[in-house]
Amino acid sequence: MAKAKSVFYCTECGNETVKWQGRCPSCGAWNTIVEHKDTGKNSPSAFVAARMPEKLSQMESEEEVRFSTGIGELDRVLGGGAVTGSLVLVGGAPGIGKSTLLLQFCGSLPPEKKILYISGEESGRQLKLRAQRLGCDLDRLYVLIETDLDAILESVSAFRPDVLIVDSIQTMYHASLESSPGSVPQVKDCTMAFMRLAKDEGVTVFVVSHVNKEGAIAGPKVLEHMVDCVLYFEGDGGAGYRILRAVKNRFGSTNEIGVFEMRGEGLAEIPNPSESLLAGRPVGAAGTCVTCVMEGSRPILAEIQALITKSSANIPRRSFNGLNFNRSTLLLAVLEKRGGLRLGACDAYINVVNGLELDEPGADLAAVLAIASSYTERVIPETTAAIGEVGLTGEIRTVSGMEQRLSEVRRLGFDCCIVPKWKGVQRNVPKGLRLIEVRNIQEALAAVIGAKRQTVSGDPE
Repeated sequence: MAKAKSVFYCTECGNETVKWQGRCPSCGAWNTIVEHKDTGKNSPSAFVAARMPEKLSQMESEEEVRFSTGIGELDRVLGGGAVTGSLVLVGGAPGIGKSTLLLQFCGSLPPEKKILYISGEESGRQLKLRAQRLGCDLDRLYVLIETDLDAILESVSAFRPDVLIVDSIQTMYHASLESSPGSVPQVKDCTMAFMRLAKDEGVTVFVVSHVNKEGAIAGPKVLEHMVDCVLYFEGDGGAGYRILRAVKNRFGSTNEIGVFEMRGEGLAEIPNPSESLLAGRPVGAAGTCVTCVMEGSRPILAEIQALITKSSANIPRRSFNGLNFNRSTLLLAVLEKRGGLRLGACDAYINVVNGLELDEPGADLAAVLAIASSYTERVIPETTAAIGEVGLTGEIRTVSGMEQRLSEVRRLGFDCCIVPKWKGVQRNVPKGLRLIEVRNIQEALAAVIGAKRQTVSGDPE
C-alpha cells in the first residue's frame, strides 16, 4: 500500500510548500503552515474513465440560458440575470446581509423554479423566522440543515433542484479529509464538488463565503478562480446602504454595482442611488463637493467631504475613507506644490459619504476642491459639481462617459459643473447646465474658491 504523502499549506492564503516553515513565503503570515496527508483519492490517477479531446470547432456553442432573479439590482450585477449551471460565490462581512439577500432571492424567483437552501450555520427555526419577516413564500422554499458533503450531494441528487444555495462553504466538510471544516483542503474539495454539480446537472449554485480581517474572501485564492462569478457585499454595518459589486463574472461585466438599503423588512432596492446618497447634504458648509462617477453603465453622484486642521503633532495625520490612500496623498502634494496651499503642517481627513468606495480618477477634482474649501473656509455653491482627473503637474484631464455624467448632474438639479477644458470636441451639454472649463487646479481654485486665499483661525502661517 502506497504511503500517504504529506502536503504543507498555509491556512491564511492556501499556498502549498514541500516542507514546514515558520513563515509563509507567499503571504508572510507566521505559524500558519500546517500538514495535510494526501491520500491520492483526488489525484488524476483515481479517474479511470478517459475522455478524448475534441476540436473546438465541433463543440456546441449555444448561448447561456439566463433567468431573472426577481431583484433588479442583483440582475444588473450578474449581467442580466442568473445563468443556469453557474457557480456564484457571495462574500461579505458578518451581518452585512448576505443571507438576507439570498433568502429574498429565493422568495422572488418564478414559481416554476425549485429551490433548495442548505444551511450549516442556522437552524431551521431561525431560517423560518427570517423568511417570515422577509415575506417569503414558505411553501416554495425547501431547507436542508446539513454540513456533510456526501449527504448533501445525495439529497440534491434525489431532490433535483433548479437553484441551490449553500450557506456557508466554511461549514461544509468532506468525511474523507482529516482536516476540520473551514480549512483550505475542505473548502477547495467542497467547492470543487459544487462546481461539478453545477456543470454536470445544470443547477445554479450560490455559495456564501466568509471574509478575512483584510476584507478578502476567506480561504485559498484558488477558490475565486474556480467559480464563475464572485460578488462582494459591501457597506458600513452601521449605515443603511449596501453595495453589491462583481469582481469576477464569466458571463457579464464586472463594472456594474447594485445598491440596496437595509430596512426592517429586509433589503430594499435603490433604483436611483444618486438621489438617495445625496440626501441630508449640509447647506452652507465648507469642505464638501459633489462629483459623478461611473459604476459600469450607471452614473452615480457622490459627495466628498474634507476636513483640514492645523496639526499639533510632528507628523500630520492622514485619514481617508472611501478614497485610495496613495491617490489622496498624491492630491494633497499636488495642491501644495501647484495650488499654493500649505498642507504639510495640517491634518487631513477625507470621507466619501454613505460608505461609497471611489476608485476612479474622475473624482480627483472634487476631492481637490473639497480640500481647498475646508482649508480656506470658502463654501462651494451647493448646486456646483466637479468632474475631472488631476495630474502631477496640476493639469485637469477629461474622463470617459462625460456626457452621461453631465446628464445625471443636471437631472439631480445641479446648474453648474467644473470640467476639464475640451479641445476640438463636440459636446452635448444638457439644457440649464453651465460648464466652467479649467485647464489646471489654479484655474479651478480661482473659479470656485477664489483667487485669493482667506486666512482662517488655526491656519499655519
